[in-house]
Amino acid sequence: MRGLRSGRGGGGGPRRRAAGLAAVGLSGLLAAGCSTGGTGVRDEGAAPAGRGARSVQPPPTAPASAPFRRVDAIALLRTDPKVGDRVKRDLKPCASTAYPVDTVYGNLTGTGVADVVVNVLTCGDAVGVGTYVYRVRGQRYENVFSLEEPAVYAEIDRGDLVVTKQVYAKDDPIAYPSGEDVITYRWSADRFTEHYAVHHEYSRAAEGGGVEDPAPTAPSGN
Repeated sequence: MRGLRSGRGGGGGPRRRAAGLAAVGLSGLLAAGCSTGGTGVRDEGAAPAGRGARSVQPPPTAPASAPFRRVDAIALLRTDPKVGDRVKRDLKPCASTAYPVDTVYGNLTGTGVADVVVNVLTCGDAVGVGTYVYRVRGQRYENVFSLEEPAVYAEIDRGDLVVTKQVYAKDDPIAYPSGEDVITYRWSADRFTEHYAVHHEYSRAAEGGGVEDPAPTAPSGN
């Protein structure tokens, strides 16, 4: 897969991170924080003569990180009514007790406890089949974002939820999609809203993208 784990903070470009994805398997679409803009201290110059300069303190801001609390991602998925039956049915270990699930913790919704992003992948080719975000409410986690479709993966990037979706044209092989959509979500008014979207179209002449199926051959007649 090309670019399935791309994020604005990642290195090497979206299509050059595919090897790491195949080793782990696909659980956002990537990330939210408050949608309000940052504030700073206005520079008013030196204080007038005869007046003491006032010490201006910046307003308090939300912490950049939240306490980490490990969760049982498999149990969350199996008991979540928002997770589709097909995803639950295929949620089985790939080998031994290793499930094809990636779990990411980070501050998305400002609860004071790290939110949880869960990506579910296929065992064979590490294609994402679902991504979900869980937020603490009281003593439990609730699903506040879910997306179930082929080739989807979410990450937390600097307080935003970034969801990458592979785009396939007709007859595209699974390893070589035609492009990808990268959508950034932010938490606002108790929900995630789309903040920014980028569409990438891959070159068909690079990194195997220009490889075509072999031409058909005539029957041997034997």
